[in-house]
Amino acid sequence: MPRPLRVAIVGAGPAGIYAADALLKSEAATDPGVSIDLFERMPAPFGLIRYGVAPDHPRIKGIVTALHQVLDKPQVRLFGNVDYPADITLDDLRAFYDAVVFSTGADADRPLDIPGIGLDGSYGAADFVSWYDGHPDVPRTWPLEAEKVAVLGVGNVALDVARILAKTADELLPTEIPPNVYEGLKANKALEIHVFGRRGPAQAKFSPMELRELDHSPSIEVIVNPEDIDYDAGSIDARRSNKQVDMVAKTLENWAIRDQGDRPHKLFLHFFESPAEVLGEDGKVVGLRTERTELDGSGNVKGTGHFTDWDVQAVYRAVGYLSDELPKLPWDAASGTVPDEGGRVMEGGEHVQSTYVTGWIRRGPIGLIGHTKGDANETVANLLEDHREGRLHTPETPGEEAVVAFLEDRGVAYTTWDGWYRLDAAERARGEAEGRERVKIVEREEMLRASGVEV
Repeated sequence: MPRPLRVAIVGAGPAGIYAADALLKSEAATDPGVSIDLFERMPAPFGLIRYGVAPDHPRIKGIVTALHQVLDKPQVRLFGNVDYPADITLDDLRAFYDAVVFSTGADADRPLDIPGIGLDGSYGAADFVSWYDGHPDVPRTWPLEAEKVAVLGVGNVALDVARILAKTADELLPTEIPPNVYEGLKANKALEIHVFGRRGPAQAKFSPMELRELDHSPSIEVIVNPEDIDYDAGSIDARRSNKQVDMVAKTLENWAIRDQGDRPHKLFLHFFESPAEVLGEDGKVVGLRTERTELDGSGNVKGTGHFTDWDVQAVYRAVGYLSDELPKLPWDAASGTVPDEGGRVMEGGEHVQSTYVTGWIRRGPIGLIGHTKGDANETVANLLEDHREGRLHTPETPGEEAVVAFLEDRGVAYTTWDGWYRLDAAERARGEAEGRERVKIVEREEMLRASGVEV
């Protein structure tokens, strides 16, 4: 009797779980069947949704409901708190599985090479996001002494950072933020947040809903300079061809012509300002220098040679995420991705047998969470084609208990899907005691204990 197809997925965020879902919905799931193990370095699953989405976005976090249904399937197991490659290597995985899919995402900050970027008070947005989302591996405090703050970038992460900095702690208290984050935000001194984009309104990467949500807070006054509303032929074409681009531009236009209100925290959206230098004194941020840009007709911009110095005491760069290089896999340092063709990992023009990628580690950190579903479907389709054509390798010990014995012999304190239910219940109980849906547990050891793991 043929055994099930055994697949390991490294990374239990949306990309990895979408890959598991695609496998479960395939013909292989019924004949001969599939057996899927997800390995996650965090004690809890859901990746970006748990540790990358702002706490005041419950609508996006609702995606967890759909992912939950996948992980509830009997063909799927979760091994949390397992680090690749410290706890399990590619060679180890190949010994247990017919195929390995990497979906490790991107959670580091892409660098920005301008003078002064390394000054005290200059931060990466990803680090700040990890702090306010209660990531167990980051410090529990965050310096929030600056009254005027610059955020570099015009994507949704920049909006999240700006919004969290501009809101009051009490506005965020109904969310799942842990106590240390609430106390940190209570001490936040920021009164002015300046968001800078080097191009114009038609080139901003905000999603329309995320942008409009900025204006919903009773404490945030969103301000757009009318002089920053400008379009060239390329910008007009972008608006005509993309409904979301047009919606963003219209929202910004409406904000630019309205009278300024009296909400206490001012959030300025600046366009056509390219960051040139972070200014410092005694090793600390004291300002930001930008160069005014102008459209060149194609939707791109060129510098004008006119510079402005902005009085800010902290700078957050939100210019993109970057994936960590994965040992034993080929790597494209420029894009921060694993080279692939249709999800098949490629090296020297050849497919690295039985090895696949999906999500941001494959195509870079672009698009919304749902966009990774298409990646997963393509990757899984090619994995199953290789399976049908006999191109997958044969693992030495494909039995389901072999990897369990391996982890236990290594002394790896791994969590399970049942453990997630325990952790979830513990967080909800904390929330109920405070009239909230959930209060997130932050410390790794405490997460393990709540998951039923002895530490």
